[in-house]
Amino acid sequence: MTISIRSVEKKFGRYPALNKVGLEIADGELLALLGPSGSGKTTLLRVIAGLEFPDAGQVLFHDQDVTFASAAARRVGFVFQQYALFKHMTVAKNIAFGLDVRKGKDKPSKVEITRRVDELLRLVELEGLGGRYPSQLSGGQRQRVALSRALAVQPSVLLLDEPFGALDATVRKSLRKELRRVHDATGVTTIFVTHDQEEALDLADRVAILNQGVIEQVGTPEQVHDHPVSPFVCGFVGESNRFEGVVSGGRFTSGSVFLPATGLADGPAVAFARPHDFSLDGSGFEVRVNRVHIQGALAHVDAETADGRRIDVVTSRDQAEHFTGTVRLAARKAHVFPA
Repeated sequence: MTISIRSVEKKFGRYPALNKVGLEIADGELLALLGPSGSGKTTLLRVIAGLEFPDAGQVLFHDQDVTFASAAARRVGFVFQQYALFKHMTVAKNIAFGLDVRKGKDKPSKVEITRRVDELLRLVELEGLGGRYPSQLSGGQRQRVALSRALAVQPSVLLLDEPFGALDATVRKSLRKELRRVHDATGVTTIFVTHDQEEALDLADRVAILNQGVIEQVGTPEQVHDHPVSPFVCGFVGESNRFEGVVSGGRFTSGSVFLPATGLADGPAVAFARPHDFSLDGSGFEVRVNRVHIQGALAHVDAETADGRRIDVVTSRDQAEHFTGTVRLAARKAHVFPA
């Protein structure tokens, strides 16, 4: 199912939650809506679902205008952060609920419903747990049941609102892999909301980054991380050292720090340098190393310029011994934007 969002606007009182948002989602794509709290990502998801109607603009499913169609008419599956499972129903009954409540010829036979439930239990690796109740499951297992229930009705679109937000870090990572596997197995167009950039970059085919009701950039995880189009995207996606200064003659300068800024016009600017883009270089700027922290194969270096500006550096573990006392750093590349 392809989805087209065309100049969608939505206000709550005087607050513009969405401001002329446009977005094209491909059939079978797994798209993340990423942004800070209040950026409009959940509102956009609810507009796509039919749980909110826009004040202006259009929502199209496969070129069919569904802007004011109900969620049921759109055949969307929705997974909430808090699972919303029926406590008095078994796992199997929860998964089958959307099929059981259908009327007349639209309702599958009991045999078909049982087959569908068994198929989904296998898909999310919960075989043998159909007779249990939600209270007898872990948080990760309950989230898999919620996903199965959404898939049971064979939705045209699967929507997930912070699906792993209530889970601890280890379980979240495990379920990210499960969601990717399930998506690849079903091919359902899937959109999920998250404020966790690691989650979005790890899981999605493309990421749409929202800020104050506007989409700042849409691209693959690599594109939004390595080629940000705005200071907001650069500062929000991935770790960065941020500097304010000026560009002159193809070089950005901020105090004693200087960075490459090839092709930019002279003038005030803001620059970002990723911690892993710094390396030791005798021709670079001088910093004092305050602390080196080893984490697995990487070394995290906390450094400081003479005027007290902190610099975060990430290097390989075998280079850690060279980061001691006073050293000189240079950035292989930087993201510089006119101020």
